[in-house]
Amino acid sequence: MKTVIVTCHPYSGSFCHALMLAASDGAKARGEEVDVIDLETDHFDPVMHSQDLIGFLKHESYDEQARDYIQRVKDADHLVLIFPIWWELMPAMMKGFIDKIIFPGETFDYTTSGMGMVPLLPRLKSVSIITTMNTPRLLYRLIFGDAIQRALVRGTFRKMGVRHIRWLNCAMVKKSSDAKRQKWLRVVAKN
Repeated sequence: MKTVIVTCHPYSGSFCHALMLAASDGAKARGEEVDVIDLETDHFDPVMHSQDLIGFLKHESYDEQARDYIQRVKDADHLVLIFPIWWELMPAMMKGFIDKIIFPGETFDYTTSGMGMVPLLPRLKSVSIITTMNTPRLLYRLIFGDAIQRALVRGTFRKMGVRHIRWLNCAMVKKSSDAKRQKWLRVVAKN
């Protein structure tokens, strides 16, 4: 089994970084092969440039780094995304990863009617989304509409046909106790 972890946080001392290490160590302890994609360390360019949009229309990625990431995701049995929620959304770098990797002709095709998606990720069995934020969970759901649930869980992976999707949202991180953080790290390590 191969787990691909995609992480995005500019500070290596962040709780997101600790979550990435817990996810990686947990997967390795279960005997899984682990591949970590650190978008910050890789200096990933999240911008959809003109050439990228042309590639989207032609169903062929032109971004060399994105093509590498696409292949790594195609090799995954389990995909893990780890990032902070900033201003109720994912950081631009993670959004750009989704834009450039969930790509027609590469990781999905459209159905004949054009109304649906056919996944081109035969190995991918599950996706875990692990987020941190300082907003109370209830406020995020009721006032801000659970943007990650709508955009990633339903609007991306469920639409692509992935059936096993898990979202762990670590809310109120700045005010959380060390015991709470340790509990989150244990949960992620078991994922």
